[in-house]
Amino acid sequence: MSTTLLPSTPHRRYNPLKDEWVLVSPQRTQRPWQGRRESLRKEKQPTYNPTCFLCPGNTRANGDKNPSYQTTFVFQNDFPALINNAEDVKHNEVNLLKAEQVEGECRVVCFSPRHDLTLAEMSTTEIGTVIDAWNTEVDDLKKKYQWVQIFENKGELMGCSNPHPHGQIWASNFIPSELEIEDREQKNYFAKNHSPLLVDYLEEELKKKERIVVENNSWVTLVPFWAVWPFETMLLPKTYKPHFEFSDKEKGELTSIMKSLLVAYDKLFETSMPYSMGWHFAPFTKGNDEHWQLHAHYYPPLLRSATVKKFMVGYEMLAEAQRDITPEQAAQQLRILG
Repeated sequence: MSTTLLPSTPHRRYNPLKDEWVLVSPQRTQRPWQGRRESLRKEKQPTYNPTCFLCPGNTRANGDKNPSYQTTFVFQNDFPALINNAEDVKHNEVNLLKAEQVEGECRVVCFSPRHDLTLAEMSTTEIGTVIDAWNTEVDDLKKKYQWVQIFENKGELMGCSNPHPHGQIWASNFIPSELEIEDREQKNYFAKNHSPLLVDYLEEELKKKERIVVENNSWVTLVPFWAVWPFETMLLPKTYKPHFEFSDKEKGELTSIMKSLLVAYDKLFETSMPYSMGWHFAPFTKGNDEHWQLHAHYYPPLLRSATVKKFMVGYEMLAEAQRDITPEQAAQQLRILG
C-alpha cells in the first residue's frame, strides 16, 4: 500500500513486537461525539494531606507509619498482588484447567514527599532520584526473581486510588504474558536478521522523523508506527541496552526527556494527563539476551480532549485493536508541545 494514502485511507499496521495488527481509520476523526464525557477535578492538591496514606509521617491503612521522608521513598506494598512463602496449592490438571503456584513481591515507590506534585511537575533532579530508586530496587529484586515490572498508573481514569505521586514495582518468579510475547518476537527477529528488532526499528524512525516526539543524545520518545492508544508513546535508548542500567550521562538525559514528554502530555489537553507507563527489559534468566532492547511504554487513555477518552470495546475486544487519529498526527501534536 502506498504510504501517501495512509493519512486518509483505512488500513492495518503490523506490530512486530507483539505479532499483532491494529486497524487505523483516519476518516473517523470527523465523526461527531455524543458519547460519555469524563468529569474533571480541578481542585489543587495540598502539599501535605494528613489523611493520605502515602504522605510523610502518616499512618498507612495497615497501621504502619511512614518515616518523615524527604526524597523518594520505597516500601513493601501493604496489599500485594504477589507474596512470598505462599501456602502450597495443589492443583490437578484436568483437560483445559491449568494453574500454577506463583511467588513474588510488590513495592510502592513514593516519587516525592509532596502530595501535590506529579512527575511532570518535579524537577529533573527529583526525577533522577526516582530513577535511582528504580535502579536500586531492580538490582535487589533481580537476585531473587525472573522478572521485575516497574510501572505507574497516573490519575483516576487509570485506576489510581491515591493522588500522591507514586508508582509500583512488582517482581515475580515467572515471566508475565506480555513479556513472553515481546521476548519471543524479538528473539524470532534476531534469529532472522542478526540484530535487535527495536534497534533496527529506531534506526528507521530516526531516518523518517515522522513519529519522533522529542530526542536528545541518548534517548528518543516516539509514537510507534503500530500504536493502539491515540497518544501512546515509546521511550528508547539510542544505543543497544538490554538491561535497566545507565551511565550518569544517560541518566541525566533520561530525566530530561521524561520531563519533556510528560510536560507535552499535560499541555496537550490542558490537564494533568492520565496514563499507565512501564519499563520492559531483558528478563533475569540465564539465557542469551542479545535480542532484547530496553524500552518504556506510555499509554494515555484520552482521545479528543480532557473529557473524551478512548474506549477499547466492541470491535477492539472482539476482533482487533482500532484507532482513528494516525500515529503521525499524534506525534506532530506532541512534538509541538515537547
